Amino acid sequence: MHLIDTHTHLNLDDYKDDRPEVIQRALDEGLIRMLLPGVTLESCLSALELAQRYPGLLYCGLGIHPQDAHTWNSDTEAQLLEWSASANVVAIGETGLDYYWDSSPPEVQHHSLRKQIQLAHQLDLPLILHVRDKPDSRKAYEDLLTILKEEDAQEVGGVMHCFSGDLAFAQAAIAMNFFLAFGGVLTFRSAQNLQAIAKEIDTAHLLLETDSPWLAPVPHRGKRNEPAYLPQVLQQLAQLKAAEPEDIAQITTENARLLFRF
Repeated sequence: MHLIDTHTHLNLDDYKDDRPEVIQRALDEGLIRMLLPGVTLESCLSALELAQRYPGLLYCGLGIHPQDAHTWNSDTEAQLLEWSASANVVAIGETGLDYYWDSSPPEVQHHSLRKQIQLAHQLDLPLILHVRDKPDSRKAYEDLLTILKEEDAQEVGGVMHCFSGDLAFAQAAIAMNFFLAFGGVLTFRSAQNLQAIAKEIDTAHLLLETDSPWLAPVPHRGKRNEPAYLPQVLQQLAQLKAAEPEDIAQITTENARLLFRF
């Protein structure tokens, strides 16, 4: 059984003491690809350098996270464009909108997101999108869909990473050629709404991820997450869909290979 972790931050210092062992545990659990999204210029470079040390196993995305959108400028764009020449780069992101934190004003996030969508068009690469809102608000989700439509993002497609929207948003994202990625949150007892959406959406539109080192699935919740825990997410999704884990693994792995072309 083969699995692909479409979102892990293995390049972060959380793994500096045991990174080779973490990667080996992932291999032992059947992972054949892992995608490292950048969130700042520094993390883009470290993700790219790590991916180059594990050719055919690790790949990366280049992007500026919405919390760091205020750092976007023409030099940022030029640097990402230069790094994109590497065969290890398979996506633009992690970008998107995050209204939960106030580190970058919404209009600044909008500009950074639009520029990165335009870069994805230029490079013919899919997008890795993050979206988070303040409690009891859907403004970030509404704004994201508006920007995606205005920038013709359906032409490049991508993934809604660590999906947390409602069913209407899920359907709108799928209609725009985006996959939905589920991670450890899907295993939480409190995630009943998310579980209902995962059960409803056809597996043809789904991906698996860990978002490690964060959001470790049950029974590892509260600990450092790692790609080797992806089978727990798989098992939960299979249970929700009353399907065999091997079948879900095959479909989601093929979805990831189709999207990222690796």
